[in-house]
Amino acid sequence: MRLVKTLPFLLSLSAALGSASAWALPNDRDQPIRIQADNAHLDDKKGVATYTGDVIITQGSMMIKGNTVTITRAESGDIDVVTSVGNLAYFEQQQSAAKPDKMQGYAVTIQYQAQKDLVVLTDRAKVVNEGNTTEGEKIVYNTKSQVATAGRGGNVTTPRQRIDMVIQPKKKAE
Repeated sequence: MRLVKTLPFLLSLSAALGSASAWALPNDRDQPIRIQADNAHLDDKKGVATYTGDVIITQGSMMIKGNTVTITRAESGDIDVVTSVGNLAYFEQQQSAAKPDKMQGYAVTIQYQAQKDLVVLTDRAKVVNEGNTTEGEKIVYNTKSQVATAGRGGNVTTPRQRIDMVIQPKKKAE
C-alpha cells in the first residue's frame, strides 16, 4: 500500500533526474535510475526523499555518492534540488561520447538546483575535467551556459584564501 502512494513521487523523480542529465551523454536521460542506500525516508506530502548510508545514485554515465542525499521536488512534481553531503560527496558524468573521460566533482556538499541549471560544490570543492582541475571553497557551474565561477564559500570547515587551478596545454595535432 505504501509503494502505491510513493510510486508517483518515484516516477516524477526518475523523469526529472532524466532531464538533469541533458547536458551529458544523449542517452543518459533514457537510462534507468538506480538508488542504493542503507536507509530511505520518503515524505510524499512534503515532496522530500532522504537516503542515508553510503548512498550511490546512478543513471547512465552519471553517478552521485554521499553519506546523505536529499531530493526535493517542486509543486509541479519535477525535481527542484538534489543535495549530496559527505566526506567528501562525489559527482561524475561523461560529457560526450567522443571523450570517455568523466567530469568529476568533490565537495562536502554538492547541490544540483534543477530549476536554475546550477551545480554548487561547497567546502573543499574540487572539479576535475580532462586533466584540468579547479579547487576552492565554492564552485558554481551553470549546466546551461557552461559557465563556472569559483571563490569564497561562506560557511565552510576548511577556509581557503584563494582558488587553485591547473589547466593542461592543448594537444597539438600530429
